[in-house]
Amino acid sequence: MPDALYTSDGDQLVPGPLTVGPWSPDAQHGGPVAALLARTAESVPAPGPMQLVRLTVELLRPVPLRPLSVSATVSRPGKKVQIIEAGVAVDGVEVARARALRIRTAPVDVPAQAPDPASPPPPQDPTRPPANSVRTAFAEAVDLRFVHGGWDELGPVTMWTRLTVPVVAGEEPSAMQRTTAAADFGNGVSRILDFDSHVFINPDLTVSLSRVPVGEWIGFDVVSRLSEEGYGQAESLIFDPIGPVGRAVQSLLVESR
Repeated sequence: MPDALYTSDGDQLVPGPLTVGPWSPDAQHGGPVAALLARTAESVPAPGPMQLVRLTVELLRPVPLRPLSVSATVSRPGKKVQIIEAGVAVDGVEVARARALRIRTAPVDVPAQAPDPASPPPPQDPTRPPANSVRTAFAEAVDLRFVHGGWDELGPVTMWTRLTVPVVAGEEPSAMQRTTAAADFGNGVSRILDFDSHVFINPDLTVSLSRVPVGEWIGFDVVSRLSEEGYGQAESLIFDPIGPVGRAVQSLLVESR
């Protein structure tokens, strides 16, 4: 297995085979692209301790398996709240962009908050089970453990995820990068239509965190809802072993094949 989703080549990042998505063998999965945009936004120097708390990704067109250029700038500066604009381009053409919100971190006394709902126990067995009906190469880069539902079942899913390779070779991915990468699985695992008869592509992904996930396992409780007018939404409650940590939402373009 490759040791990362992307490798550096000068000023560009080269996608590896684990970035391939489910809709085309020539295009990347949204998860690696979203994680790369999170990394790009986090790399912007801050005036003090700050945490990325929300990332909204727009996948403007299929992202090809070709070297990528990334960029980021602070569009709303501030000591306590900032907005960062990040982009991914191929041969000078923007293929994905993100808007990130980060907030200063400082000690604050808050009341005790019970985890509601409580998280299911995280996996204890370090041996990864064999892949089952995986429809995307990117799933080989993420250890997916289903608590309820699964790849072969239609409907809502509860699962634990663990990113098993770095986003970029030689770097330790942040909690936001790991969360964002796995959040893009939501529409696929919670589908209510068959892959063989329909496509339900998400042109965006929003991840919003109330706190930083603890540990390597990040959980998702996901449900998809579709309209009869060709669009819908996949929504995830994000949790860690302690309790809920945020939400993820994907808009869906739904079409018959």
